[in-house]
Amino acid sequence: MTRPRLASALMLLVLAALYALWFRGDRHYPAVLLVFCLPPLLLALGHFLHRPRAPYWAGVFALFWFAHAVMVAWSRPAEAGYAWGGIVLAVGIVLATSWPALRARFGRKAKP
Repeated sequence: MTRPRLASALMLLVLAALYALWFRGDRHYPAVLLVFCLPPLLLALGHFLHRPRAPYWAGVFALFWFAHAVMVAWSRPAEAGYAWGGIVLAVGIVLATSWPALRARFGRKAKP
């Protein structure tokens, strides 16, 4: 497994744990687990199983997680710590899933 893919998988696992911790005690906790915790866990599993589309979908979902965390950080100051953790992890996931393409585009070119 490549480093960016491993980093993305680990960040997905941490994000799932963050959401499980963030919403503990919520009366809709089963729904939270289904909506917020299950997708990053499944995507991390896809990374570990070398599924080719897992990094793409992790990047797409990370945009949703980023937008949600920014909204919470802005509107609910009591939850800002969790939200900032979500922001950092979502940006990290986007960068990790995009790293191979960025490296191919902007990396050093091989000499002929």
